[in-house]
Amino acid sequence: MAGDLLGLEINWKERTKEARRKVDISISELSMQAKPINFSSVSKHSGVSKNFLYKDKVTRDKIEQLRQYEINKEMNQRAKYDRTSSSKDTIIKAKDRRIVKLEEENRKLRSELECLRAKIYEML
Repeated sequence: MAGDLLGLEINWKERTKEARRKVDISISELSMQAKPINFSSVSKHSGVSKNFLYKDKVTRDKIEQLRQYEINKEMNQRAKYDRTSSSKDTIIKAKDRRIVKLEEENRKLRSELECLRAKIYEML
Protein backbone atom coordinates (compact mmCIF):
# COMPACT_ATOMS: atom_id res chain seq x y z
CA MET A 1 0.00 0.00 0.00
CA ALA A 2 2.83 2.40 0.82
CA GLY A 3 4.32 1.61 -2.59
CA ASP A 4 1.10 2.61 -4.32
CA LEU A 5 1.08 5.97 -2.60
CA LEU A 6 4.72 6.51 -3.45
CA GLY A 7 3.99 5.71 -7.10
CA LEU A 8 1.06 8.13 -7.13
CA GLU A 9 3.17 10.86 -5.57
CA ILE A 10 5.96 10.36 -8.11
CA ASN A 11 3.43 10.42 -10.95
CA TRP A 12 1.82 13.59 -9.55
CA LYS A 13 5.21 15.34 -9.30
CA GLU A 14 6.08 14.39 -12.88
CA ARG A 15 2.76 15.71 -14.19
CA THR A 16 3.25 18.93 -12.24
CA LYS A 17 6.77 19.29 -13.62
CA GLU A 18 5.51 18.69 -17.18
CA ALA A 19 2.68 21.20 -16.73
CA ARG A 20 5.12 23.83 -15.45
CA ARG A 21 7.36 23.18 -18.47
CA LYS A 22 4.40 23.67 -20.83
CA VAL A 23 3.46 26.88 -19.02
CA ASP A 24 7.01 28.22 -19.27
CA ILE A 25 7.12 27.50 -23.00
CA SER A 26 3.73 29.14 -23.51
CA ILE A 27 4.70 32.23 -21.54
CA SER A 28 7.89 32.67 -23.56
CA GLU A 29 6.03 32.22 -26.86
CA LEU A 30 3.27 34.63 -25.84
CA SER A 31 5.79 37.26 -24.80
CA MET A 32 7.71 36.84 -28.07
CA GLN A 33 4.47 37.35 -29.99
CA ALA A 34 3.64 40.39 -27.81
CA LYS A 35 0.35 38.82 -26.77
CA PRO A 36 -1.18 39.45 -23.34
CA ILE A 37 -0.07 37.11 -20.61
CA ASN A 38 -2.90 36.14 -18.29
CA PHE A 39 -4.41 32.95 -16.92
CA SER A 40 -6.79 32.48 -19.85
CA SER A 41 -4.24 32.99 -22.62
CA VAL A 42 -1.64 30.79 -20.92
CA SER A 43 -4.22 28.08 -20.33
CA LYS A 44 -5.37 28.08 -23.95
CA HIS A 45 -1.85 28.20 -25.36
CA SER A 46 -0.33 25.54 -23.10
CA GLY A 47 -3.29 23.19 -22.76
CA VAL A 48 -2.96 23.29 -18.97
CA SER A 49 -6.13 23.81 -16.95
CA LYS A 50 -6.83 27.18 -15.35
CA ASN A 51 -7.37 25.31 -12.09
CA PHE A 52 -3.72 24.19 -12.14
CA LEU A 53 -2.53 27.70 -12.99
CA TYR A 54 -4.41 29.17 -10.04
CA LYS A 55 -3.55 26.43 -7.53
CA ASP A 56 0.16 26.01 -8.32
CA LYS A 57 1.88 28.76 -6.32
CA VAL A 58 5.00 29.01 -8.51
CA THR A 59 3.03 29.27 -11.75
CA ARG A 60 0.46 31.66 -10.31
CA ASP A 61 3.15 34.02 -8.99
CA LYS A 62 4.93 33.99 -12.34
CA ILE A 63 1.77 34.82 -14.33
CA GLU A 64 0.68 37.52 -11.87
CA GLN A 65 4.13 39.09 -11.96
CA LEU A 66 4.18 39.17 -15.77
CA ARG A 67 0.63 40.51 -15.89
CA GLN A 68 1.57 43.28 -13.45
CA TYR A 69 4.63 44.08 -15.57
CA GLU A 70 2.40 44.48 -18.65
CA ILE A 71 0.02 46.74 -16.74
CA ASN A 72 2.91 48.90 -15.50
CA LYS A 73 4.33 49.07 -19.01
CA GLU A 74 0.98 50.26 -20.38
CA MET A 75 0.64 52.84 -17.60
CA ASN A 76 4.11 54.19 -18.39
CA GLN A 77 3.17 54.55 -22.04
CA ARG A 78 0.01 56.44 -21.07
CA ALA A 79 1.99 58.68 -18.74
CA LYS A 80 4.44 59.38 -21.54
CA TYR A 81 1.55 60.34 -23.79
CA ASP A 82 0.11 62.58 -21.07
CA ARG A 83 3.48 64.29 -20.62
CA THR A 84 3.71 64.84 -24.34
CA SER A 85 0.18 66.18 -24.40
CA SER A 86 0.81 68.61 -21.54
CA SER A 87 4.04 69.82 -23.14
CA LYS A 88 2.09 70.46 -26.36
CA ASP A 89 -0.41 72.51 -24.36
CA THR A 90 2.43 74.56 -22.86
CA ILE A 91 3.94 75.22 -26.28
CA ILE A 92 0.54 76.22 -27.69
CA LYS A 93 -0.05 78.65 -24.82
CA ALA A 94 3.39 80.24 -25.35
CA LYS A 95 2.68 80.64 -29.07
CA ASP A 96 -0.73 82.17 -28.34
CA ARG A 97 0.90 84.75 -26.04
CA ARG A 98 3.48 85.53 -28.71
CA ILE A 99 0.75 85.97 -31.36
CA VAL A 100 -1.17 88.38 -29.12
CA LYS A 101 2.01 90.38 -28.50
CA LEU A 102 2.85 90.53 -32.23
CA GLU A 103 -0.71 91.58 -33.14
CA GLU A 104 -0.56 94.43 -30.62
CA GLU A 105 2.81 95.54 -32.00
CA ASN A 106 1.38 95.34 -35.53
CA ARG A 107 -1.56 97.60 -34.53
CA LYS A 108 0.80 100.17 -33.00
CA LEU A 109 3.00 100.20 -36.11
CA ARG A 110 -0.03 100.66 -38.41
CA SER A 111 -1.24 103.51 -36.27
CA GLU A 112 2.19 105.11 -36.36
CA LEU A 113 2.35 104.63 -40.13
CA GLU A 114 -1.00 106.40 -40.57
CA CYS A 115 0.23 109.36 -38.51
CA LEU A 116 3.42 109.61 -40.55
CA ARG A 117 1.47 109.42 -43.83
CA ALA A 118 -0.80 112.21 -42.62
CA LYS A 119 2.21 114.40 -41.80
CA ILE A 120 3.77 113.73 -45.20
CA TYR A 121 0.46 114.56 -46.92
CA GLU A 122 0.21 117.85 -44.97
CA MET A 123 3.75 118.77 -46.03
CA LEU A 124 2.86 118.42 -49.71
